[in-house]
Amino acid sequence: MTEIRAVSQTGSGRDDHSDRAHYAEYLLPPHQPTPKRCYALGQALRQAVESWPSDKRVAVIASGGLSHFVIDEELDHQVITAMQNSDAATLTSIPKERLNSENSEIRNWIATAGAAEHLKMQLIDYVPCYRSPAGTGCAMSFARWV
Repeated sequence: MTEIRAVSQTGSGRDDHSDRAHYAEYLLPPHQPTPKRCYALGQALRQAVESWPSDKRVAVIASGGLSHFVIDEELDHQVITAMQNSDAATLTSIPKERLNSENSEIRNWIATAGAAEHLKMQLIDYVPCYRSPAGTGCAMSFARWV
């Protein structure tokens, strides 16, 4: 069994696939993809969209937080800065050990950065949401590529 899955959800029951949402899930080891593979997934997604013979608009959305449980602002800022600078080398070389547990949601951001590498990332907000004096919590970021 693999933890990376392409899942389709449709709301209307139509079979023209115009209302489909696709996502990848890779929270649990041992089948977590590397950051390099996540970035390549985003690039492949962009290539597929660009080759699609349609004038429909497509949105690529990174859902999830950045660091979790114990907030790692240094890691969060490394990821945000790399996305702002379209720095694929930094994004693809993050050690997988830093992306364990809920930190693995950063992989969603890396895949989206691969899909949007031709666009400029605009940071809307970064909020390290601390729950306790021990540093536990969840860091959230909001951004768009234009």
